[in-house]
Amino acid sequence: MRLVSIGDSFTEGVGDELPDGFPRGWADLLASGLARDRGAPVEYANLAVRGRLAGQIVAEQLEPALALEPTALTFNGGGNDLLRPRADIGRLRALTEHVILRCLESGVQPIVLSGGDPTRGLPLGRRMRQLGDRLTSEVVALTAKYEVPFTNNWADAELARADYWAEDRLHLNSAGHQRVAARVLQTLGASYPDEWMAPAAGRRTAPTVAENLRYYRRYVLPWVRRRLTGRSSGDDRTGKYPDWIVVEPGLPAA
Repeated sequence: MRLVSIGDSFTEGVGDELPDGFPRGWADLLASGLARDRGAPVEYANLAVRGRLAGQIVAEQLEPALALEPTALTFNGGGNDLLRPRADIGRLRALTEHVILRCLESGVQPIVLSGGDPTRGLPLGRRMRQLGDRLTSEVVALTAKYEVPFTNNWADAELARADYWAEDRLHLNSAGHQRVAARVLQTLGASYPDEWMAPAAGRRTAPTVAENLRYYRRYVLPWVRRRLTGRSSGDDRTGKYPDWIVVEPGLPAA
């Protein structure tokens, strides 16, 4: 099996950093889980780059990913678009359909997934949730039309809990990435470690005023500055595994 993943920070693995700071994430765990389930090595590449809009993912990553001649390709995109004031759901649907069709034309199995819903903890979360609901509905219809696997993480109420999210409230933490990996493996009919799907420990309470002020200073204001200056958190970055690595059928550290 040759698995390639394209996308943004969600697929890059931001929020699930190893001790050396390198992002792991659900896609790495998926590759490991597939190798374990199959009892055979999986070749794996990951071209995802944080901060990318859906159009950038398709323009910059899709064809290089297909050029690797994978047997399966995971796609998620649109999360960064939903944070913009002029998110175009119709365009996001068309981009998703393009990815599906290019995969099918190339004899590659597309695997589509939505990100988890972070909106409970975000400024203007209600607007983003409405857009996310619309986009998810469109992707549900698309994947049904083409009969391709779809993992609907947006609708997972458990994953929406604060305990699955990193301090920035926008990216999943290690428990969140493990749950997503388990859900994709479940979609594919593959086994997964029970602890990946176990409810996250702890119940975070609502943040205090002081905690919210620190949050805005540390995360929201830098994000606004990047938008105003046309910069991205992914500037000067490339995919973490632009060519094949071999994932052996052993469990990664949970």
